[in-house]
Amino acid sequence: MSRTTTATPTHRITPGEALARLPGPDGERFATVFTHGTLLAEIYAPRGHDPQQPHSRDEIYVVIKGSGTYYYDGHRQPCRAGDFLFAPAGVVHRFEDFSDDFAVWVFFYGPEGGEAT
Repeated sequence: MSRTTTATPTHRITPGEALARLPGPDGERFATVFTHGTLLAEIYAPRGHDPQQPHSRDEIYVVIKGSGTYYYDGHRQPCRAGDFLFAPAGVVHRFEDFSDDFAVWVFFYGPEGGEAT
């Protein structure tokens, strides 16, 4: 996924406002909604399959709606609205078997290569 910053500075963004920023059904299924320092917040609503590749920065997901399976480094676990999911930089992860309404907040932060543990 290419990351284009088109966010408007604000202190509150609702899921509905974020979802409205997504392109049409044939376009990309993510949009940047906020940036500040190293923080990049996006809305992501994959359809059909999730083509993600490992990212160069640490990443947090919060499921907004729907449900599915979170694949992380060879492990699978169910996820649903309200769940918090973490993917360190460079680790293979994606969503599988998700509902048609599945959507997540995505938060990238910290330096390239991820935070030191």
